[in-house]
Amino acid sequence: MREDITSIPVSEVFEPKDGCPICRMRDMLEARVTEYITGAAMMEPDVRQETNRLGFCIDHYRMMLKKRNRLGVALILESHLNEMEKQVFAGPPLLGKSSKKQAQSAGRAMGSCFICQQVDWAMERMLATVCRLWENERDFRRLFDEQPALCLPHFSLLVETAGLKMSKKTAPDFAKAAAALCRTYLTGLRGDVSHFCRMFDYRNTGEDADWGNSKDSIERAIWWLTSRQPS
Repeated sequence: MREDITSIPVSEVFEPKDGCPICRMRDMLEARVTEYITGAAMMEPDVRQETNRLGFCIDHYRMMLKKRNRLGVALILESHLNEMEKQVFAGPPLLGKSSKKQAQSAGRAMGSCFICQQVDWAMERMLATVCRLWENERDFRRLFDEQPALCLPHFSLLVETAGLKMSKKTAPDFAKAAAALCRTYLTGLRGDVSHFCRMFDYRNTGEDADWGNSKDSIERAIWWLTSRQPS
């Protein structure tokens, strides 16, 4: 497969055969942006301006806290809270903002996340590269077909991207390949969840009870439905 600066990161994501490749892509990007924002970038004025304005979602606050840089997170929060005071409550002298406008400003503030924005920007470009490679590189098609799973949200995202980035001739074939990965995993998952449920029948209890692959089927089902591992 011909490699270039855009295809190498995508190929590296698809080389492992472990779970959903698009989950791996997102996780890699989230880890990089989280590391970036909790490092020296937090002191860069242009970055701080954006984090003050956008804030973070709860998932990414949790990731930031896991970096064990509590002072760094506190510094980010200090200036973000100051910005929230301005965005939500500040207004013209004497009059200020009405309660309705304050609530609208609060709603807008809660709906944004700096890390989500950065990851979505990068994902859009990497998924476009996935589509280009699948269209033009036989080796990448093989890599794609060898993936063991595709979660439901990323199946939807891939097919949506293919409709925008691929030709009308190849997009349907790509969608079928993605659907095959997603549905094949679902077939095994349904069996494992059903087996888990059956193991609570008194006839299946005992020291020699065969749980098969069902013990973690609840967690895997939640992951497949949401693209996120339950904590």
